[in-house]
Amino acid sequence: MENNEQNTTAQETPVFGIEKLYVRDLSVEVPNAPEIFLEQDSPQVEIGLNTSGRGVADGVFEVVLTVTVTAKLGDKTVFLVEVGQAGIFRIQNVPEEQLEALIMVACANILFPYAREAVADSVTRAGFQPIVLQPVNFEAMYMQRLQESQTAEGSDSLQ
Repeated sequence: MENNEQNTTAQETPVFGIEKLYVRDLSVEVPNAPEIFLEQDSPQVEIGLNTSGRGVADGVFEVVLTVTVTAKLGDKTVFLVEVGQAGIFRIQNVPEEQLEALIMVACANILFPYAREAVADSVTRAGFQPIVLQPVNFEAMYMQRLQESQTAEGSDSLQ
């Protein structure tokens, strides 16, 4: 009887593991080269983040953190770097209602340092000073997105 209880407990224990980390997509553009290198002003830098996840097998998920860095001087693009840092994660025995938060927060936190390194390296290789991305609170971003979607659902039902 004891062995049966141990098997049930082992099967129900949540599993979270990293199977593979990789760069899924990497794009570097310097559309106004070489003239842009003669500019003396500092560009305005915008950073965009997006996290997405999808199941690829039973209990296996691919999560992609996409970081887009755009530097502009006025209406001229200095450079554009987009990194899709991905990971394959084994996630099993996690309640369905916790799965999205795990993907959007925990997986994104794991992927972010790799994406930050890829962005800094790509910007440097493009001939510019590296962009060092500041830490990101993915939990706060997730909670804000949840709140916005609940607010939108609430206003939709009022109409």
